[in-house]
Amino acid sequence: MPYYRQVGEIPHKRHTAFRKPDGGLYAEELMGVEGFSADSALLYHRGLPTAIVDAVAIEDERGPITPNHPLKPRAFKTHDLKFGDADAVTDRRRLFGNADVTIGFVHATKPSPLYRNAAGDELFYVQGGSATVETIYGSLEVGDGDYLVIPTSCTYRVLPHGDDGVKLLTIEARGHIGPPKRYLSAKGQFLEHSPYCERDIRGPSEPLVVDGTDVEVLVRHRAGLTRYTYATHPFDVVGWDGCLYPWVFNIDDFEPITGRVHQPPPVHQTFEGPNFVVCSFCPRKVDYHPESIPVPYNHANVDSDELMFYVRGNYEARKGSGIEVGSLSLHPSGFTHGPQPGAAEASIGAQFFDETAVMVDTFAPLDLGEAADASEDHGYAWTWSGRGPGA
Repeated sequence: MPYYRQVGEIPHKRHTAFRKPDGGLYAEELMGVEGFSADSALLYHRGLPTAIVDAVAIEDERGPITPNHPLKPRAFKTHDLKFGDADAVTDRRRLFGNADVTIGFVHATKPSPLYRNAAGDELFYVQGGSATVETIYGSLEVGDGDYLVIPTSCTYRVLPHGDDGVKLLTIEARGHIGPPKRYLSAKGQFLEHSPYCERDIRGPSEPLVVDGTDVEVLVRHRAGLTRYTYATHPFDVVGWDGCLYPWVFNIDDFEPITGRVHQPPPVHQTFEGPNFVVCSFCPRKVDYHPESIPVPYNHANVDSDELMFYVRGNYEARKGSGIEVGSLSLHPSGFTHGPQPGAAEASIGAQFFDETAVMVDTFAPLDLGEAADASEDHGYAWTWSGRGPGA
């Protein structure tokens, strides 16, 4: 994260004795990225964060992923996915993936196990419902429209609220996720042209201390999954400070950038990750040139697969194509894509678009997971022509 926070009790100087009421030392832990040369946080534990009593290999049951072959545009309906009594960690269903990112969906209604992703940062988008996310840094409340960034190796668990629980689009990176660098000054401050800033961001505000012994934590790493048993509960941090921590940003706080004619997707960019970007399409006044065409032009984004998740409102370029709230569309590199027939003409003179969507553009092709197979709308590819395959 681009700015410093301090939560709870910490000593005046780094790496100096910080004592408990009984005179013993709190255990200092540096959580840092890029080999001590980038963002970090210092956390102070009541117990030892190194004390494990067991480690067991766990089978990873995400299922295979297959190439988008034959290459074609595809659409998917997340409400077709069945979850039962699911948690936000072990019951995620994989929609898409490649070597850089795994994208899934879950409708969670029960608490997750303690979990740590040691392979990369995670980004959640809350499509509905609410939850408490407990972390070693403290708790965060999330609800509809929230993005939550969870840094690599942050131990956490998700506690859904009520019978309806929480619906999450999950993005797991093989690396780090943050604001686009072009939004930040050399010192890490959001610049004036950024569509959001520090005032829009929520982080943990107080420590979370939980007692317990022989506590299990599921850890994802490059080789798979391991279940550790810790001698004491990892939620034992009495204070921390630094620039690396989980944080929340709500899509309604994104300030759309508009122009006289249609603006390209980079104006909607919200996050960047290793070989992918995440964009927020929000309700906005649209192009004000008297002859402008507000919906997107046909485009061949030759280096990217474009995945769009429709979360609210009416998406003007896709009316009549079977796209609805909770749908996803995948427009792959190698295929020219654009608005549905008649959408360009119908948009002329429009003053405002009431649409909210989350877009993930990847710079390597996205393969299809089992959840994509289970939720695909097989007629979508033919909606531009109004004809079926071979007709």
